[in-house]
Amino acid sequence: MNQKVLKTLEYFKIIDKLQEQADSFLGKEYSKKLLPSNDINEIRKMQAETSDALKRIMKKGKLSFSGLKDIRSSIKRLAIGSTLGIEELLNIGSVLNVTLRAKTYSRKENEEEKNDSLDEYFSLLEPLTPLNNEIKRCIISEEEISDDASPALRTIRRSIKNTNDKIREQLNSIINSSSQRTMLQENIITMRNGRYCIPVKSEYRSSFQGMIHDQSSSGSTLFIEPISVVKSNNDLKELAIKEQEEIERILAELSNLAGLEVENIDYNLKTLVELDFIFAKAALSKVLRGSEPDFNKNGYINIKKGRHPLIDSKKVVPIDIQLGKDFNLLVITGPNTGGKTVSLKTVGLFTLMGQAGLHIPAFDHSELAVFDEVYADIGDEQSIEQSLSTFSSHMTNTISIVEQANDRSLVLFDELGAGTDPTEGAALAMSILSYLHDKNVRTMATTHYSELKVFALSTKGVTNGSCEFDVESLRPTYRLLIGIPGKSNAFAISGKLGLPDFIIEDAKKRIDRQDKNFEDVISDLESSRITIEKEREEVLRYKEKIEKLKEQLKQKNEKLDSAKERILRQANEEARDILQEAKDFADETIKKYNKWSKEGGLNKAMENERNSLRDKLSGAESKLSLKGNKKPSKVHKPKDFKLGDSVNVLTLGLKGTVSSLPNEKGDLFVQMGILRSQVNIKDLELIDEEVIKGPNLTRTGSGKIKMSKSMSISPEINLIGKTVDEALPELDKYLDDAYLSHLPRVSVIHGIGTGALKNAVHGHLKKTKYVKEYRLGAFGEGGAGVTIVEFKS
Repeated sequence: MNQKVLKTLEYFKIIDKLQEQADSFLGKEYSKKLLPSNDINEIRKMQAETSDALKRIMKKGKLSFSGLKDIRSSIKRLAIGSTLGIEELLNIGSVLNVTLRAKTYSRKENEEEKNDSLDEYFSLLEPLTPLNNEIKRCIISEEEISDDASPALRTIRRSIKNTNDKIREQLNSIINSSSQRTMLQENIITMRNGRYCIPVKSEYRSSFQGMIHDQSSSGSTLFIEPISVVKSNNDLKELAIKEQEEIERILAELSNLAGLEVENIDYNLKTLVELDFIFAKAALSKVLRGSEPDFNKNGYINIKKGRHPLIDSKKVVPIDIQLGKDFNLLVITGPNTGGKTVSLKTVGLFTLMGQAGLHIPAFDHSELAVFDEVYADIGDEQSIEQSLSTFSSHMTNTISIVEQANDRSLVLFDELGAGTDPTEGAALAMSILSYLHDKNVRTMATTHYSELKVFALSTKGVTNGSCEFDVESLRPTYRLLIGIPGKSNAFAISGKLGLPDFIIEDAKKRIDRQDKNFEDVISDLESSRITIEKEREEVLRYKEKIEKLKEQLKQKNEKLDSAKERILRQANEEARDILQEAKDFADETIKKYNKWSKEGGLNKAMENERNSLRDKLSGAESKLSLKGNKKPSKVHKPKDFKLGDSVNVLTLGLKGTVSSLPNEKGDLFVQMGILRSQVNIKDLELIDEEVIKGPNLTRTGSGKIKMSKSMSISPEINLIGKTVDEALPELDKYLDDAYLSHLPRVSVIHGIGTGALKNAVHGHLKKTKYVKEYRLGAFGEGGAGVTIVEFKS
């Protein structure tokens, strides 16, 4: 990409943000060199790496690359067999620490985790743990080699310590000697030229035996090495030389070990720098709330809810932009500060970011095309150095673009043809755009010229776009509308700002009738667009509501089917148990009958047993005979059934209440507890229950009871003082009544106590299907001693 467009579209500001996300100096350096590519395979590879790194960050957190040192010069020295210094070896150890951290980070938690594009980077990393451990064992810090680095070094340092102790002991004896103390300026031991000395008064120079190493600035004090410690000081010097030689030998040995692994160290460094860069891209995507765009070679751009990454995320307005499919030229019109330029820059910058492997701040699966070049003429192009006007500078840039652009280019013009006579400027702009349009160049241009709006309306493959403006508030909405030309709004804005009406009317008379008619057409289009958008939003709301109702109905039917199946299954199981019980009893009785017959014939006991058997079988038969086998005692007509009638559903053996009137086929709905089912009147029997006396209950006829349970059911139940076994059946019945009474919520008072009752209540609520949710009471609702229950609608 040309450097001019990178600067114009502020690509380098994105690179600055990318550098901030890198941990190491080398990672920042690598990020700084990132440029867009025009190889679609390379672009897709870079995008996949960014996406995979982002997935890892979301799952495990960001991998830290702190400690990744620049050891490139050390690697070159190792390659030629040089010995490294302490700091260089420590830096190699630091890089190996980061390598081990990255290797550990890459391990999969289970075998089901899928491979991604970063696996190859991680798999070839070599932590070189033996070398790293050896460096850590030998080197403590940049100033200190460990005594354990070698046995020889430990021995030398022990000798140095012993010699130091011996010298200090001898010097202390001199300082504490009464005969020599008067010769000393101070009773201290000091070092001069690496040798132990004591300060002696200058007048005792001839009386104090030893070697003079220094004197004070006044000359009153001489720093003398006593003759008794000269040999020990010499020994100390020799030991220091041996220590340094041993340290150099140790460093040479460590450098030799590192040299054997120089290729792995070099690969580790390069790979870690690349990973730091890749994870920086992913971290930037997370900050920008970006997504991976889809790429194509067809010149098709479809940005969904794109947000310019350099505008405050709290202020930026997402825009939708299409280009290159049904039209290859988009002419954007609208007022100043309305977002036209931002729209251009968003498309251009997204293209550069995407082709550089960066995610774009837009909805998933936005589409971008791969362009060989992006050209942009945006902003103030006035050139003082070249004595060019704004128009001349823009035109110079435009000429360069026209000469170089082809069908693999994206061209962006801001206010094309501005800065000169409007008539000539509009004509030039149309000619330039026509030329690019004929060459199939993907082009976006902003303008104020009405002639370009007409050009876009009348030319195939060209369309208008506009940045919406709210005349009432005199503020742009920054929404980009494709397919609609922008209205001037100059008269409306002037009127809102207080310009007298007679001036505005006079101005309207002065514009060309054709221009006026065109503005009226645009105004009508704008009005129609707003109406259509409102109607579309209303339709969407209705669709959402319908889908919600359909889902609720589906769930309700599933519940009914489940309840019906459960009831039938339970009835069959009970019938089987009754039959088995009767059969077992009959078998036992027959055995007894046969026994008594053999013993002497029928007697009173046998007769009693037979009567008992008859009663038992009769009882079993009465239980077994499901209501479906019964026929109603009376044939009913549809007009016999009224809302609220109590009925027996013969096939189910359940009582219920008529909740709808029969249709022409005789089908109606019956509410049986929480079960509401459609039944034919042939399967129903009207029952006449006793009058229920109580509040809000009235009897209206044969089996018809009108009641308002929502008035007779209390919105709360008090279970305090009851055991769990006592409370749960009472709670279950209360919840059934409350739900059937259509109470939206109720309060269950259980107190705090040991918490056993509360836990039992919550366990029961969790298993109750028509309970939507429950929670402990808030302040003013009873606190932790009360549970608030909400029912499903």
